[in-house]
Amino acid sequence: MLADVLPYLTCPHCGADLAPVGTAVRCASGHGFDVARQGYVNLLAGRAAADGDSAEMVAARAEFLDAGHYAPITRAVVEAAAGATGGCVADLGAGTGHHLAAVLDADTSRVGLALEVSKPALRRAARAHPRLGAVGCDAWAALPVRAGAISVVLNVFAPRNTAELDRILAPDGVLVVVVPTTDHLAGLVADLGLLTVAPDKAQRVAEQLAPALSVSTQDPCEFELALSHADVLSLVGMGPSAWHIGPAALAQRVAALPEPVHTTASVVVTAFRRA
Repeated sequence: MLADVLPYLTCPHCGADLAPVGTAVRCASGHGFDVARQGYVNLLAGRAAADGDSAEMVAARAEFLDAGHYAPITRAVVEAAAGATGGCVADLGAGTGHHLAAVLDADTSRVGLALEVSKPALRRAARAHPRLGAVGCDAWAALPVRAGAISVVLNVFAPRNTAELDRILAPDGVLVVVVPTTDHLAGLVADLGLLTVAPDKAQRVAEQLAPALSVSTQDPCEFELALSHADVLSLVGMGPSAWHIGPAALAQRVAALPEPVHTTASVVVTAFRRA
């Protein structure tokens, strides 16, 4: 519920506290923000740099994740998030709220804050868990979140605003970052012409977050996938490659693959703490 996370939010215009007023939230200075009928509130202070994932991308992500294909990644995120207990868990670039909901299921004392710019994603995230509030904001701008208020921040295949991550994380908090390795979906990358991953991606993330945050734990998560053609279309359609491959070309390439399609999921799950 949005009311559960209001104590962790601030007005994007003046930084004041927010309170519920009818079907909106307002600050003492009079800035007001309507709560959408789907249950999320948009706290963008201006126009975002990008609109985020399309409705088609969000639907593909929901279908793929709900089928359990990335369950090992979700379990690894939950385990890493257990390094801090209670309080508020914020997911920057939350998408459908899938991973955040799993973290909340593992600790009933927590509430969740799904931070996302995509309206289709916000609609889904708002109903992903009863203790979750979905908030529209730009990951690359100042976040409408109280400084030092978040016990765990999740960042799963999502943009990282280093300064804001440092600002909102509690002194004893944990930042959980998931990034792909060069082996992630390697066979599909070649066959379908997907975007490639830099070989030093995890190291570059650690360097970006230093010196404020340092690596606490770092664990590989690698497993085999056997996917139908429909699964592959959802997998590609939910990620950044969806912006670069036309649907007709993608469908033709996927149809040429043997079924089931065998590939490897390979990511690094890193927990960061204050240096």
